[in-house]
Amino acid sequence: MSIISRRLSSRFLSGALTLAVSGVISLAGSAAFADDEVEITNVSYDPTRELYKAYNQVFTDYYKKAKGITVNVTQSHGGSGKQALEVANGLEADVVTLALEGDVDAVQKAGLIKKDYVKDFPLDSSPYTSTIVFLVRSGNPKNIKDWDDLVRDDVKIVTPNPKTSGGARWNYLAAWSFFEDAGQSEQQIIESIRKLYSNVVVLDSGARGSTTSFVENKQGDVLISWENEAFLSIAEYPGQYEIVVPSKSILCQPTVAIVDEVVDQRGTRQVAKDYLDYLYSDDAQRVEAKWYYRPSNEKILKEFSSASDSNVIKQIPEDGKWIITNVKLTNIAHFGGWKKTIEKHFANGALFDSIYEKK
Repeated sequence: MSIISRRLSSRFLSGALTLAVSGVISLAGSAAFADDEVEITNVSYDPTRELYKAYNQVFTDYYKKAKGITVNVTQSHGGSGKQALEVANGLEADVVTLALEGDVDAVQKAGLIKKDYVKDFPLDSSPYTSTIVFLVRSGNPKNIKDWDDLVRDDVKIVTPNPKTSGGARWNYLAAWSFFEDAGQSEQQIIESIRKLYSNVVVLDSGARGSTTSFVENKQGDVLISWENEAFLSIAEYPGQYEIVVPSKSILCQPTVAIVDEVVDQRGTRQVAKDYLDYLYSDDAQRVEAKWYYRPSNEKILKEFSSASDSNVIKQIPEDGKWIITNVKLTNIAHFGGWKKTIEKHFANGALFDSIYEKK
């Protein structure tokens, strides 16, 4: 079984705790400390498995040297919306590192996180960013270049479900913004989005599941993908896939937070804070870039930025400069923030439900 097969098949563990550093998983309610050892749990979203496997090792090495404390980190991964619901319903997490602020809000509304959590860490508690791209098969047989190609009758799409996946919500909003920029009225945009989803052949619950459907199961002509997922795929299958960066996309801001209720019960607040703080360190920012997330540190971002004018990527650049900057990015503020966006587009009975039911 290939590395990516093992990596992608791990989607079946969504919502289950998988150990990232230690050989023992802590049980809910167990003591967090044993002398100079501490256990914390990070509940994250689908495509961060590789990132946090690498980051946890860097952080635990740093913490052992700096403070003499051994930190054992457990990980849980799945669709971001589903993960937020799991934490709200009792899945023990010292920290959450989810796909968007709106999902962390769901945990906050459950009374587990304080209201002003976005002020706890720099840049609205978003240590790294991403964007949305297209992954197509080698040679781009359907000649897919931009969002308007996804509404053609001959194109079959793979994308996750916005009801359970944070990445899927970014996908939807990026498409909406493109059609808006094209001068369409809101009703025309709705019709374009409806046509796009009528072309979806697989609507998985999370981003990693969608990658499995496209890469492993060979379904669809195009995967609407997190940038890092697309790069991992072309790295694992050289010559079989290409990345197409659309002319308009969205600045995706994954959000991190301390789960106050849990850390106060377990006595892990300080190490949880240090764990999230360290995501902004130079060492961690380079780890994030290595796993194809965009560093929030502008200096380090430039270290990985490409000088190429092409929006088609066929292989991992040998110089490591993979970040394409010649793309127009909207952001969640354009839509009025996550509260308004969820109410209008993703809540039960909101626009996505009406679009998908009538596709």
